Amino acid sequence: MAGEQDMLDAVVMADERFHREGYREGYEEGSSLGMIEGRQHGTLHGAKVGSEIGCYRGFALAWRGLLHGCATERDSKKMKVLEALIGMIQKFPYDDPTYDRLHEDLDRIRGKFKQFCSLLNVQPDFKVSTEGSGLSF
Repeated sequence: MAGEQDMLDAVVMADERFHREGYREGYEEGSSLGMIEGRQHGTLHGAKVGSEIGCYRGFALAWRGLLHGCATERDSKKMKVLEALIGMIQKFPYDDPTYDRLHEDLDRIRGKFKQFCSLLNVQPDFKVSTEGSGLSF
């Protein structure tokens, strides 16, 4: 009788046991896939942000060379805004992905870049694509 009871318990409890095993296997596989997808997303997003900041930096340094030595009042205002932009770019935390104000700082850099472009009277269009990134005017 005890053997029949054990066998009956095994059959009745099989559903619960299979549910637990399936949940555990699914959780482990989901965690692994989540890490892989998270890394891929982080790499792609980081590359886009890095490309954007690099474009702003190259643009700013090129204009610094062009405006260097200009003594007019109007050019001095451009230089002031340009130096502020370059300073913001230099302080940007490239190597800290956990920096909590990353998006705020990036938005400030974008705003300063737009302000500088306005002073230059150019309309930039920053694009990130699979072929590359860049500014167009």
